Amino acid sequence: MTAIESTGVSPRQTAPSRGGVRRRRARRRPQPPRILLAIGLILGLGACSQGTDAPPEERGDPGRSAAEHLVSAVTVEKTATSSSHERPGSLRYRRLVRIFSQEEGRVTELELFEGDPVRQGQLLIGLDDDLLRAELDKARATQDQARLDVQRLEDLVRRRAASDAELTQAGTALAVAEAEVRLLETRLAFTRVQAPFDGVITERLVEPGDFVSKNTHLLSVADPSSLVAEVYASELILPLIKVGDPARLRIDALGGVAYPARVLRIHPTLELASRQGIVELALETMPPGAKAGQFVRVTLETAAVERLLIPFRAVRRDRDGELVWVVTAAGEARRRSVRSGLQVADQIEILDGLEPGETVVTRGFLGLSEGKTVKVIPE
Repeated sequence: MTAIESTGVSPRQTAPSRGGVRRRRARRRPQPPRILLAIGLILGLGACSQGTDAPPEERGDPGRSAAEHLVSAVTVEKTATSSSHERPGSLRYRRLVRIFSQEEGRVTELELFEGDPVRQGQLLIGLDDDLLRAELDKARATQDQARLDVQRLEDLVRRRAASDAELTQAGTALAVAEAEVRLLETRLAFTRVQAPFDGVITERLVEPGDFVSKNTHLLSVADPSSLVAEVYASELILPLIKVGDPARLRIDALGGVAYPARVLRIHPTLELASRQGIVELALETMPPGAKAGQFVRVTLETAAVERLLIPFRAVRRDRDGELVWVVTAAGEARRRSVRSGLQVADQIEILDGLEPGETVVTRGFLGLSEGKTVKVIPE
């Protein structure tokens, strides 16, 4: 008991258990993962502090400060450009006649069908003409009698057996009879409908034996050589084309061959809804198999014109309309309202709001504001 007190060590300390020794050793053993994490955190904070506090020269970017706003920009210039515009359209007959009846009667002759070719003057339709022929015979007999009356009165007047008034009255009756004959001859000719030109039957609307009244649509005849292409062009393109300009025409049904064509006619009015006008084009050589109603694609070539063009991406839009960002000589960004025109590939024409020589921003719009200083990086 005395020896233990002189050393100052308790019996538990002088004879520890084996399990107790293991627990103390486990608490004193270092933990490498936590130490490495702490060291890495300290080094990272030091590096960040050095990069933030160091001047631009030490960071490897001597020419850029934290306040600079980088943008890409181009200088606006006028360029002589010609443009190609593909427009869809259709083929149609420019020369098409719809034949109507001018007399009533039963159809007695009709041997033509859709697609049949006809020659000018060929009989198309015949109507029953028995009644008109009978009326014509009666009118001719009346005409002959009136002519005899005139001759008889002329002889009586020479012998002073009749008055001049009676002769005048007989002459008037003869003129009326002659007019009646001409009228019936004209009506009789209307019962024989002939082809007005060389062409092809496109519609047959009656059959033999049908009774038709006046102004009934009987047939339609078209001239295949008069096929033209009709396309709609924007009001922005119409001033740049003229009659006689060359063009290229492709008919989808006949493959991808481009046929030479020319502008035949430009209609003087536009559609109110689309602001587009009709342009007619004539094929220089009519391809076999071309038919009215086929879908076509026409490429119009416009003459070279001086235009103020900028990249399409430079034009921005908001509730007030179109705008661009202009870089002033002092390096400041300024908002500018513009009015655009024709789009040519990836560029767009500016009609109002810009002058040649000005610098327009094309990239770097994020965070851009009025009067902000920018640094221009040429494209």
